[in-house]
Amino acid sequence: MKTNVSIIVPIYNEINLIERFINKLKSTFDNVESKFIFIDDGSDDGTQKWLEKNIPIIFENKNYKLIILKKNKGKGYAVQKGLEHIVGSYTIFIDSDLEYDPVDALGLYDIVRKNDNITALFGSRYIGGKLQLRRHFLNDIAVRINTWIFNLLFSQSITDLHSGTKLIENKLLKKLNLTLNGFGHEIDISTQISKNDINIYETGIS
Repeated sequence: MKTNVSIIVPIYNEINLIERFINKLKSTFDNVESKFIFIDDGSDDGTQKWLEKNIPIIFENKNYKLIILKKNKGKGYAVQKGLEHIVGSYTIFIDSDLEYDPVDALGLYDIVRKNDNITALFGSRYIGGKLQLRRHFLNDIAVRINTWIFNLLFSQSITDLHSGTKLIENKLLKKLNLTLNGFGHEIDISTQISKNDINIYETGIS
């Protein structure tokens, strides 16, 4: 069966969570023809060694790519390196710190398979009836402010600009010229999508 979705996972210093995350991700997408793209962004806590040892074993019969960056250059840079290896029609982005549930990422894919008019679909922590846990009040306020400014400037109406779980059509991704290496990557990618006159859809995630 032809691979239809790539999954980009930027990783940095997640030794305490990486095994749980990887196993959850694999089991969630076990029945989906996917290409898994893992990018270790210069981890120095043992994550890199764990990935090099275990990814080839866990994904032995899967389509995967493991990219090791020797120096930490930021999430945006890691994602850009991952985009060099995407295949299929769509790419899913998900962080590796278990703040986001891989099950929700699969939910995004299920939605676009039934709605082929959706080019960009973001998971939002601020809509829907999903279970929520909020600990970082100032971060939460910053996300809401940045999202409001973004909507004002680009005539969108999203609720979670900094979501770490999103799905974008590969035809669109290949038109983008991403340049921001840090966490400004989330703003960069959303801005360029909007400049291509594409509507960003959202669905609730936990």
